[in-house]
Amino acid sequence: MTDDPDESAATDNDDTATEENEAEESAGPTPVGVKLGSTRTVLQYVRGGEVETVRTLTCLATYEDPLTGDEQVLFGEQAAQEYPDTVKYMLRSGLPQDDESADLAAKFFEEVVSAEGLDEDSAVVYAIPTIDNEPGLRNLNRVIEQSSVGDALVRSFPESLCGSIPAFGDDLEAIDEVFAAVNMGSTNLEASAYRHGEQLSPFVSGAVTGNEVDRKIANAVEEETQGRVNIDLTTAREYKETHADFDAFEPFTDVIQQPGGGAHEFTIERSVMEPLDDYVDDAVDEVANNFLSQLANDHMKPYQLALSKPIVLTGGMACIPGIVDVFEDRLSAELDRDVTCIAADRPDLAPAEGARRIAERLIE
Repeated sequence: MTDDPDESAATDNDDTATEENEAEESAGPTPVGVKLGSTRTVLQYVRGGEVETVRTLTCLATYEDPLTGDEQVLFGEQAAQEYPDTVKYMLRSGLPQDDESADLAAKFFEEVVSAEGLDEDSAVVYAIPTIDNEPGLRNLNRVIEQSSVGDALVRSFPESLCGSIPAFGDDLEAIDEVFAAVNMGSTNLEASAYRHGEQLSPFVSGAVTGNEVDRKIANAVEEETQGRVNIDLTTAREYKETHADFDAFEPFTDVIQQPGGGAHEFTIERSVMEPLDDYVDDAVDEVANNFLSQLANDHMKPYQLALSKPIVLTGGMACIPGIVDVFEDRLSAELDRDVTCIAADRPDLAPAEGARRIAERLIE
């Protein structure tokens, strides 16, 4: 026993720290959901009972420290802003295509993990694309294996399944359903049916992509401004993400600096929504006439059940306001029957959220 207040306070602090450590240990491994995307990567994990979400550009840049000569690494928005000419997007095609891309992806992911302070004793579930690319999937597996997280557990599930989980409810109701999902991503249009988590008739098309929409927007801006304005694909994507709206699109103005000096202000009225309108038509055509016909041929009963349930739209393109209702209307017209489409509140975050929920269940 002691009357020293400082010693007593120190003892109290030690007890508190011990209790916190014991609480963390009793909580078990940290559940982590990961979506390594071609444009953006999303992590979602639980820390101190709170869900944390990280969304960053999938890119990195390196530079030499002027004092030590050591290589320094930046990632995400900071890398894109400070080193726009040398920043590297290593997953532009959706997967690491070669050893160099895999090494860069591993370095990028490790920087993200380190910045978040994620511990090794974590249960990590990856939402991966449905794609027929064995070398790319092997390279992605290399990235996962090299990661410092996931000592407790590492699993992977289809991105469209993970992205559908938040659309169905607050738990894992999607795992108990028979339904179809359409992943509207930057590099591919993917579609799959799911029967209690089992993937049926996976379909992939590289002809209808968010990246192609960006290219069409850039070309349309040049045409609408009669050749006076040329924008890069990054700006085109920003126009799409900021201004596209099937419910209430409004023309907007922007300003560019002229090569000879001065500024040129211009207004965009058609160049964003016309390419997106074509995108929805093309996506509906692929889903109705390729994916669903294939599903009907392969699995007639699940096909019938899936069309009686909501079709889930996932992926970054599903974030555009009004696109879910437009897709539903046009797919219903194409199939000549009423179908319902739904999406999570944040389709861009949904795959990581669904993966994190699966990780929590697997820990249990």
